[in-house]
Amino acid sequence: AIGGALYANGRAGERFAVRNSGGIAVVEGVGDHGCEYMTGGTVVILGPTGRNFAAGMTNGTAYVLDQAEEFQRRCPLELVELQRVSSPADEAELRRLIERHALLTGSARAWNVLAQWDMLMPRFWKVVPRAQVDLSVIDVPARGRGRRATPVEIRQQATSETAAE
Repeated sequence: AIGGALYANGRAGERFAVRNSGGIAVVEGVGDHGCEYMTGGTVVILGPTGRNFAAGMTNGTAYVLDQAEEFQRRCPLELVELQRVSSPADEAELRRLIERHALLTGSARAWNVLAQWDMLMPRFWKVVPRAQVDLSVIDVPARGRGRRATPVEIRQQATSETAAE
């Protein structure tokens, strides 16, 4: 998806949100290869995931509720970094998306998460692609006028600066 939003009261199948480049989605679980090759957008998973979650993900954000404490084994950790949701902005975005999901779908799962917010918040992971680097930290001149550096160019610049040190 390049835009729009999906709120589904239920679990999605395999390869959900593959190549998502700007859409918003909230579902209650996914099969194998969820968010594979994702390049943008935001996905919230309120349940279990299959294996190989976020493989090839280069941008965007995924939030995953990991009540069974199994999610770390289902991600290629050499490609993505898992962070607990800790910033107030991330927490507000996550809660807003779950509230919208609950209102639009009537999801008992979403209402339960909201009712137990303080207890469940520490169980959410924020999935961040390793290729996604803060552009304000690394200054990389983009080739061509009016174009931002790509994640690959940023990573190459960061690698060459590290090698030079």
